Amino acid sequence: MKHVTLNNGVTMPQLGFGVWQVEDHEAVKAVKEAVRVGYRSIDTAMIYKNETGVGLALKDVEVPREDLFITTKVWNSDQGYDNTLRAFDESMERLGLDYVDLYLIHWPTPEYDDYVDTYKAMEKLYHDGRVKAIGVCNFDIDHLQRLLDECDVKPVLNQVECHPFLAQNELKTFCREHDIFVEAWSPLMQGGEVLNHPVVQGIAGDHNKTGAQVILRWHLQHDTIVIPKSVTPERIQENLDVFDFELSDDEMEIINNLDRGIRKGPKPAEMNVR
Repeated sequence: MKHVTLNNGVTMPQLGFGVWQVEDHEAVKAVKEAVRVGYRSIDTAMIYKNETGVGLALKDVEVPREDLFITTKVWNSDQGYDNTLRAFDESMERLGLDYVDLYLIHWPTPEYDDYVDTYKAMEKLYHDGRVKAIGVCNFDIDHLQRLLDECDVKPVLNQVECHPFLAQNELKTFCREHDIFVEAWSPLMQGGEVLNHPVVQGIAGDHNKTGAQVILRWHLQHDTIVIPKSVTPERIQENLDVFDFELSDDEMEIINNLDRGIRKGPKPAEMNVR
């Protein structure tokens, strides 16, 4: 496992385990299996409705808490200063934890204009030692710039939809210039056509790897943090087996050229659901 060092000095596994769309009862088994085979970073959220299952799994693994990196998120309807502090307490109760390693704003929901106050509540949690790091999800450059201008603690990362069909190059450049990592959700495009693209399959064959492994390797070599999701033990293991090969510069460029600006999820500026 490769680790990255966030802008506040905290280290984080570059490859983690996501549990979006995993039912609460399924999350127990999936997270236990992920930790068993070597994952140490688990990414959940209040809106996933599986924090309880994740917490139950964490109680039953043999890895010490300090060796795990747990992320959760504040949902849109819980934004605002006081609401965020309350939502955090509720997440901790469901997870059965005293702290999380990373707490994120799930969406900026710009129509409601609460994300600065939400972030300031997260700064309090950070200064109080209840979270090791804070960051955001699905923030465009203008949303990030506002946090940089109006808040004191720089986000450590921005978790966004990112895959070869949506490379997020402009956003990546901005984040790199401000020492903010990009973390990819839907790194495999939810199993979409990118996995079966002839370019990806050709490179996979050359390395005796799967298309998913090639795409995850592409992310890693771009210094992107990735959190693939699966509930299948074979896929959980497969997604972890990406540290024993490397893509050439030419292969990286070929995959880079697949960028089409295609999203599976909503545009951040337009996502105002609560």
